[in-house]
Amino acid sequence: MLSRSAVVKLKVILIIDLIIVGAAVGVYFYLQEQGVITGAAKPADFIFSDLVVSPLETYVGQPIQISVNVTNIGDVEGETTVNLEVNGAVRDSMNLTLAGLKTSEIVEFTVIEMYAGSYNVTIEDLSESFRLKEAPPESSKVVLSNFKADPYEAWPDEPVLITAIATNPSTESDRLLVSMSVDDVIIEAKFIEIVAGASIPVEFSVTVSAEGRHTVKLNALSGSFTVVPKGYHTLTVSRSGGGSTSLPFTLNGEKYGTSFTALLPEGQYTITVPDPFDVGTGVLGFSNWHDGSRNPTLTFTLDKRMVIVATYNLISGYASCPSLYIWNGTGYSYVTDVSNAGWLGYIGSINSNGEIIFSGGNPYDYVKLDKNVLVAKDGYFDITLSQQWDELFYLDSASLLVVDHPIGTDVYTSMTNYLNKGSTGQIYTTATGQLLSPVSAINEQGQDVLDAILWQDNNYTPGINGLASPAWNNIIQNQLTLNLGDLSEASQIKLVLTGMVDWGPIDTYYDWIAQFQEAAAAGLILEDAQIMLAPTLEVLDANGTWIMAPQTRQIPLPSDYNARTFTVDLTGLFPPDITDYMVRLTNFWNVTYDYIGIDTTLQQDIVITTIKPSSAVLSQLWETLSESTGAFTRYGDVTELMQDTDDMFVIGRQGDQVNFQFCIDGLSELSEGMERDYFFVVACWFKDPPGAWGYGFTFTVDPLPFLNMTGFPYTNAESYLYDTTHLDYINKYNTRIIT
Repeated sequence: MLSRSAVVKLKVILIIDLIIVGAAVGVYFYLQEQGVITGAAKPADFIFSDLVVSPLETYVGQPIQISVNVTNIGDVEGETTVNLEVNGAVRDSMNLTLAGLKTSEIVEFTVIEMYAGSYNVTIEDLSESFRLKEAPPESSKVVLSNFKADPYEAWPDEPVLITAIATNPSTESDRLLVSMSVDDVIIEAKFIEIVAGASIPVEFSVTVSAEGRHTVKLNALSGSFTVVPKGYHTLTVSRSGGGSTSLPFTLNGEKYGTSFTALLPEGQYTITVPDPFDVGTGVLGFSNWHDGSRNPTLTFTLDKRMVIVATYNLISGYASCPSLYIWNGTGYSYVTDVSNAGWLGYIGSINSNGEIIFSGGNPYDYVKLDKNVLVAKDGYFDITLSQQWDELFYLDSASLLVVDHPIGTDVYTSMTNYLNKGSTGQIYTTATGQLLSPVSAINEQGQDVLDAILWQDNNYTPGINGLASPAWNNIIQNQLTLNLGDLSEASQIKLVLTGMVDWGPIDTYYDWIAQFQEAAAAGLILEDAQIMLAPTLEVLDANGTWIMAPQTRQIPLPSDYNARTFTVDLTGLFPPDITDYMVRLTNFWNVTYDYIGIDTTLQQDIVITTIKPSSAVLSQLWETLSESTGAFTRYGDVTELMQDTDDMFVIGRQGDQVNFQFCIDGLSELSEGMERDYFFVVACWFKDPPGAWGYGFTFTVDPLPFLNMTGFPYTNAESYLYDTTHLDYINKYNTRIIT
């Protein structure tokens, strides 16, 4: 997780009611311990933001309040453990359960330190610090933590029990005056006495008449509860799996749609959802309710605040690329979909004869794995790629990069630009908690979007899609112009970006191509016309001219629908004698950014260990209705094929998965002053069916792609290498014939 900008910006932290929203595009599959993925929604996946430490300076023995915002971007409810580290040691932890996509909660801790000095606070990849001075005489060392309001949703004048834990970490008995305030009005205060090293509960009871959300403070420890009309409770209904399209449903005979939240009278309710459900890009089948029941009609009693979820699975249709999962100790956690740059069918231009020229394509992808989620099993890491969508995949190689880097630094890759060829990902170090922020950020509409990129908080820059341009010869692109400030003293300059791409609707894609074909037929295109322009990065020279960065430094298309963080090296690209370092990012597709920071620290020495899979097994997850045909790779051991990128693929279709084991028994111990991160590196092409982004080819295995092709489909002047080695591979492995 990225730190905030150098400019400190205080924010009022509100605890957000848990409301399940619609799931992300696509349906995901939960993998069981045995290595089999069963139909389910995208597993819970947690991101952390808005680390707040208060106060930043106080006396020894005084409580430091620490809070962090935790968001579940998965489709379904899940649990995570929030670990608080102080000066590199775990000081406290909290198990948190959050419901569906973008449900957030503020997790709060309290720490107390007995020595003066500076302390570094870390939660996940977020970092902040505070400073302690010598305590004045007679200061209490007792600390309050673990705020709870029961019930969280109450009726007017109904008692709410407010509890906390008081801890005395010192070696002597101590006492503390605890004051409870509600909405900044002190209601009650009491002295508590605690022997050395002990913890005791602290309890207050409060009743409030006014409806709404109420803030409670026990000294500096804060929380909240909500008062609703008597006889009513909050009901939230949401859908998990299969995208974000609103799900129609009936509640006691009345028609509604998700996401739905309402205050309703206590009593019995019956809800019915459709089965199947057509979302336009695919057909979904009802799987189960949040309680596991499998009838699309559910009867329940609303006697408290409730959240109910209808989970759906994909029956037919399409969505995205192969999906990556890692073993977390008890099951598999979804990470992301891989190989955006390996999509087959990137379109470059059209010539005067109306011929489409295909260009680009790079199968490599570099995915940073959450080291707090990745858990070894019997001496190896267990990683799985599953093909959930109706696509073909050509998996060429996979490996695990183990990166040791100095404590106090983060590491990110440059990702892969689809116009480049081969393994182009570079790993860069950045200083933890020391990134600078741009001075300004203006988009293509002249809007100031600086606030959207100052920190990683799921607040994205607004974007447009080139497919929505007025005409084939009037293309409007997504553009972001950044003033990075005066960086003349920096010996190295690296951009750190968190972003994602939204491809837009499919019908618009085909309509856009048709505009160029019609223009060519009418003789309006005299030379090659660009159809879908590649992403570009430019810098401004002293004369006000935008200069294109070299292709090796160009920005990538980030992953779709699941934001990732990557770096772009700007070192040496700016002309001398300038004071405003200006950068312009231009994208044809709707690319939006959550965070952009600037790192000016020197690249640190890192140690990279490459681990190739000790085992790779291709198997079938579930039977598919896909109409894909051809000679697919037979099921079983495919370890030999996964060692190197050599155009000898594991070829699969919807419902197939490859499970990898990466042995770490021989991995060296960490050196002093170093920490360790992991990257999954994969070379994989994938192909959509015609009518679902697949343009210019049939939904068959052949023709096979290859690394050095100019584009796909490639011209008659190019061919897959059918030498003896590659023919032997085809005859040995690709024997699963589907007609």
